[in-house]
Amino acid sequence: MSDEVLVERHGAVQVITINRPEARNALNAAVAAGVRDAVDELDAAAELRAGVLTGAGGTFSSGMDLKAFLKGETPSFPGRGLCGITQTPPRKPLVGAAEGWALAGGFELLLACDLVVAGASARFGTTEVKRGLVAAAGGAMLLAQRVPRALALEMLLTGDPVDSARAAQIGLVNLVVDDGQALTAAIELAERIAANGPLAVIATKQIASSGGDWPADQRWDQMAALMGPVFRSEDAREGARAFAEKRPPVWQGR
Repeated sequence: MSDEVLVERHGAVQVITINRPEARNALNAAVAAGVRDAVDELDAAAELRAGVLTGAGGTFSSGMDLKAFLKGETPSFPGRGLCGITQTPPRKPLVGAAEGWALAGGFELLLACDLVVAGASARFGTTEVKRGLVAAAGGAMLLAQRVPRALALEMLLTGDPVDSARAAQIGLVNLVVDDGQALTAAIELAERIAANGPLAVIATKQIASSGGDWPADQRWDQMAALMGPVFRSEDAREGARAFAEKRPPVWQGR
């Protein structure tokens, strides 16, 4: 990974840090490639069960680096979207840890996360319309799937940011913590997820994320197709044995 994206492991949790604090973690090509490669590692490594995405220096991300954009750089990848995650998020759960500003493309990266922990002073916004642009990395299309349509349109059409308390109230944020504690709390949340059966977690995320798009007459069959291998897995038997024996389960991911 480049120095502009730092990747660490905390046991079964991968932590991805956008590391351009001098540019408010604006997204350029190097950041995009680093995040993309990190989430590919997250999905590929059996020992990793969940990820955390954050920004260095008290800011999550101010969005696309407009100076780099004017030089011809793009932080998006065909078929994968911004930083390789807005169009195709990782299979494994990803928790956003937001301090300070999460604006435009930075906010859209949070929409690609499954859960979000925010510092008390964090601010979130789709500011693209203020620059004559559209929230094209998923904001204009996906925000209304996360919050009521009227609230999504308010954010999208005014371009005005909301604070962490309002974001939590409308369902954009799972947990608000003291400033400076978002990453610690996000890792703790990811560790709680990582303690569960990995096959069950991946299948559950896929059902919850995709189920609403399945035709009504196919939903139960689609869900059964994803659930079947989980229920037949060694992990499912281990979970039952561990419960009966009153001990923590030892997951194998098979």
